[in-house]
Amino acid sequence: MARMGFVGVCGFVLLVSLLTLGACSSAPSKMLGAPVTGYNHTSAAINRFSVNGAGGPNLGPYLGGGAEVCCGMLPRVWTPDLRAIVEWEKDPDPYSYGKWSERPYSDAWTKRMNEHTQTYSRHKAVVDIPQYGENVCALQVHFLPCDQVRVSTTCYTPSNPKYPDRAYFEMKESTTCPVL
Repeated sequence: MARMGFVGVCGFVLLVSLLTLGACSSAPSKMLGAPVTGYNHTSAAINRFSVNGAGGPNLGPYLGGGAEVCCGMLPRVWTPDLRAIVEWEKDPDPYSYGKWSERPYSDAWTKRMNEHTQTYSRHKAVVDIPQYGENVCALQVHFLPCDQVRVSTTCYTPSNPKYPDRAYFEMKESTTCPVL
């Protein structure tokens, strides 16, 4: 077998290094990660929800904001047809167990809780994602009366005067909802 000289070995190492570096791309990814947070503007509890499959936190009734959960994914570049699929489970009477006479976690209480969970409803909505720029700070999901839901990508929090979704916090829950 022929022996490689010092220059040949250095050339080989340089070639392998360049090929290895070429495999690593410095181009930005096509997707952005964003924490998922929720705001519940209803008297029901949102037991769980997801946005495009990314889970969100449990939200109590009229909860102005839940903890953020990582991470939802959005395309780096917004397009006018961009939508989100939001799925959620709702407990219409989240405090009912506080009125029960059964001893908590007894067999009778567990039976009653199993019956109560049968009142939970599951929902799914496809909603528009509003235009965003280079930065997406969070996927904010607003659960509104009558099983309506909206998604926002603002970097502002509800306490900021520039927060675009302030009107949701002033909505009143209706006793009747339109049949869709």
